[in-house]
Amino acid sequence: MALGDIIKIKFESIASGGDALGRLDGKTVFAAGGAPFDLALCRITEERNTWSKAEILEIQEPSPFRVNADCGYYARCGGCNLMHIDYDAQLEIKTSILKEQMSRSAGTKPPDIEVFPSPPYEYRNRMQFHCLRQAAEGENFKFGLKGKGTNEIIAISDCHIANPGIRKILKDTASFSKPIEKDRFSVFAHNGVFLSEGGQGRGKIVLLDKEITLDAGMFFQSNCFMLEKLIAELGKIAQTADTNLPMADFYCGVGTFARFLGDVFPKAILAEENKSAIALARENLRGINAEFFALRDTEWYKEGNRGRGSGDKKKGAFASGETFGFAVLDPPRAGLNPKFAKALSENGPGIIAYVSCDASSLARDSKILQEGGYILKELKLFDFYPHTAHIESLAVFGKS
Repeated sequence: MALGDIIKIKFESIASGGDALGRLDGKTVFAAGGAPFDLALCRITEERNTWSKAEILEIQEPSPFRVNADCGYYARCGGCNLMHIDYDAQLEIKTSILKEQMSRSAGTKPPDIEVFPSPPYEYRNRMQFHCLRQAAEGENFKFGLKGKGTNEIIAISDCHIANPGIRKILKDTASFSKPIEKDRFSVFAHNGVFLSEGGQGRGKIVLLDKEITLDAGMFFQSNCFMLEKLIAELGKIAQTADTNLPMADFYCGVGTFARFLGDVFPKAILAEENKSAIALARENLRGINAEFFALRDTEWYKEGNRGRGSGDKKKGAFASGETFGFAVLDPPRAGLNPKFAKALSENGPGIIAYVSCDASSLARDSKILQEGGYILKELKLFDFYPHTAHIESLAVFGKS
């Protein structure tokens, strides 16, 4: 195959990232917008030694899983990339990708994956938009999202996956205060609460039976329906840990997980690099015995840290000198810092609940934890982002 060649190919599956995958003459071909078992006419756009990329020119025989995308922006907007595939099939695809990543990269057969589906539309509570200003019209502006595979901003007036509170301001931008000096901004909406950078940025929402204070400009999970499901599962797992010892909430953000789990343990230790998030975590954990550390993950477990009050050096001890019975990890897409992962594998608690937003980094970190003596006991997929290729999961590790 060469650049520009026209090929006919039948796609087999969906690869990590959302492209359809097929094979022709022993070579793997990827194409955006395909579905498993589509027969498609394609043009080669990128050629490498072991794989090629192609653009679909025509679907000659559609997949049984192919559906019409219920969004007029879908062909151009970069927000969703699986909306042309039936939702049940999306769940099977993501489960297969997670299982394959864990088997190949972690080097172990994962347990059966329990799947938690989401409402496929109007699920997204937090979104980030670009502000399109039109100089000729002075103060007028529109919202936009990045286009598929480009930095072009696509102006939109609706979004089917957005919470109704967000859809409302998309349809009527005149009712929304313009973010001051910001061309990219975040909004959050949940059960009548609306927060926005440039407007009322901070507020309280209720998850399950507890209040959480958050800020639209800080990271917070974007699907509250699924977040409540995840919190409930974490609660069950926490009950199986040694509740006579403190718990740790690493990459704690605004303290959401410790807010719900902290009172199960005698103490909660929260660690997070973002000082503003730690300040909100302090507010959210009032009434719970908790200690907070605004530190980089490279400083959480360190060689030779002193245990508090003991005067003795502890290999890989946490900054507070505490020993934990349970830890919940919620790292960014890149996963755990490798040094932290290794220290945790050697000196971590009896049970670890790892909340992941990237299957490949989870698989890599799982291998490190298992090399240190942990066993992968449970693996659950939480579909926080229907119609996208993003995979959120929960892996539960126990010491052997």
